[in-house]
Amino acid sequence: MLNVTAAAFAATDFFTRLFNDQSEYNLDFPGVGKVLACVGCALVLGLLIAFVYMFTHRKTGYAQSYVLAMPMLSGLVSTIIVMMCLLANSTTGVTAAISLTGAFSLVRFRSAPGDPKDISYVLFAMVMGTVCGIGFIGYAFVIFAILAALLIIFNLINFAAPKTQDMTLKVTIPENLNYNGLFDQVLDKYATRWLLRRVKTTEYGTLFELIYSVCMKTDADQKKFIDEIRTLNGNLNVTLVLYRYDDQIYNTKEK
Repeated sequence: MLNVTAAAFAATDFFTRLFNDQSEYNLDFPGVGKVLACVGCALVLGLLIAFVYMFTHRKTGYAQSYVLAMPMLSGLVSTIIVMMCLLANSTTGVTAAISLTGAFSLVRFRSAPGDPKDISYVLFAMVMGTVCGIGFIGYAFVIFAILAALLIIFNLINFAAPKTQDMTLKVTIPENLNYNGLFDQVLDKYATRWLLRRVKTTEYGTLFELIYSVCMKTDADQKKFIDEIRTLNGNLNVTLVLYRYDDQIYNTKEK
């Protein structure tokens, strides 16, 4: 009888201790309404995280599936933790739930690399689901407001943006053209550093393809850069891609 009374008192006192230390409390949730409140708040925070993600990626673009995954992930994490607390009826359930959701979240990123910034949004959604799941709903909204504001500010001021861009340059030349030092002056003019990474033949040996890794200057005019390359390679194909390497290149000297 005393246990039932204590449980009822803990249930009525739940929302009055959202910002208090809950280490001394029993973390079970006897009421359906409180369970739905925790999961619902997690879904709302996940949706808000998705809006922040769309705002910070409005120029670079984003995948719809990735945006939809954030509220779902936040809600699922919160649900797992709440259910484990109900089942275990102790803080042991919280520990097991957090370990379980952490293992689930790492499955995707163990098999395929991703942008660290995108992974941070996934962890953001997981953290919000975890905080809501253990009952700290007030703290969850406060933490979200702080982190979301930082993400938006960093995006608006272009924080930590590099002054140069790592790119890959592919230049096609005829087989009878000596490429040694041919493009050095143009590369020095538009790039802070560059390196010839690969030379290979194409079109049954009638053409050569040179692959450079270049670190372009921020104020470099890419069109003029390509035009000057074209005047030297006989107006053959010139490709400038916006990432460092578009295929795996092995350099045995660096091993």
